[in-house]
Amino acid sequence: MDESVRCAWAGDDPVYVAYHDDEWGVPSHDDGYIFEMLLLEGAQAGLNWRLILGKREGYRRCYDGFDPVRIAAWDDARIERLAQDPAIVRNRLKIRAARTNARAALALAEERGGLAPFFWDFVDGRPIVNRWRNVAEMPASTPLSDRVSRELRRRGFKFVGSVICYSFLQAIGVIDDHTRDCFRCRPDPEEGE
Repeated sequence: MDESVRCAWAGDDPVYVAYHDDEWGVPSHDDGYIFEMLLLEGAQAGLNWRLILGKREGYRRCYDGFDPVRIAAWDDARIERLAQDPAIVRNRLKIRAARTNARAALALAEERGGLAPFFWDFVDGRPIVNRWRNVAEMPASTPLSDRVSRELRRRGFKFVGSVICYSFLQAIGVIDDHTRDCFRCRPDPEEGE
């Protein structure tokens, strides 16, 4: 397959291309990465994903390397300082949600032995591989993202609506939505490709 052909949404933006080629749709069982993507997807709510990817290093610095134990311990003064830092999106509700989500993630990890088992159990440990003809066919949400969203909200997570959850599931590879013409599209084993 031609490695210069990728999903149309990546375009030729180097940040999008790197994310598309190296991360998007790649199955991850790494709790640190899963937590990072959960917080970044929440930060993206109502904004452009390119903006968040462009501030990713700022988030890593400001969000203590995405360490949930350290984030869970933030006090209100820390949140106020972060709300003044231009390295991240300075939305107090989203910054507070990071603390709330860190606390909820720690509780979830304690209960389930990690974040990965929780998310991968929704698909019995096997990624959903879609083979869309084009980006226009991709849904913004599905019954799976609805279920994940409901369960996260029930557990106290914030900024985890169904659309955010669908993007998050794509980010951690639970859902692989690379289009058929993309060099990252995996063959469908049932088609014998």
